[in-house]
Amino acid sequence: MSDTPVATADLYDERGEELASVSLQFQSLGAHSHFSGPVRTIKCFEDNALVKEVLGTRGDGAVLVVDGGSSLRTALMGDMIAASAVQNGWAGVVINGAIRDREAIAELPLGVKALGSNPRKSSKTGAGEADVDLVIDGVTIRSGAMIWCDPDGILVER
Repeated sequence: MSDTPVATADLYDERGEELASVSLQFQSLGAHSHFSGPVRTIKCFEDNALVKEVLGTRGDGAVLVVDGGSSLRTALMGDMIAASAVQNGWAGVVINGAIRDREAIAELPLGVKALGSNPRKSSKTGAGEADVDLVIDGVTIRSGAMIWCDPDGILVER
């Protein structure tokens, strides 16, 4: 994340169809409303063991995009996993699903976008896949592509 945030609207005006716009209405839930970086991906459903594992490794300014199948039944990240992401240098996390501990996460210097929140814990069996292509709202998101997030939305390199 740069010191001067780039507005997604301005970025889209500059680059146009080089970028895909995710129209799904994610909520901005972390203290950093503007964040960007290279993508890492996880696909999992109501199981956050892989999310915890990946965010426990060096982030080097990356953004973890988690496709939780839009499920709001269980949270895929809470305050302890989010704090681990901050400690490990992640710029942000985008979750196509729910988080929990949203008030604590709102205080952390991390970009977080999710569909909502639910206090219910997810399972922890480790089911899921990392660094796979995701399709969220018709937009393909690949590990290594750049992503930009702000209150207006999410843009991803095609």
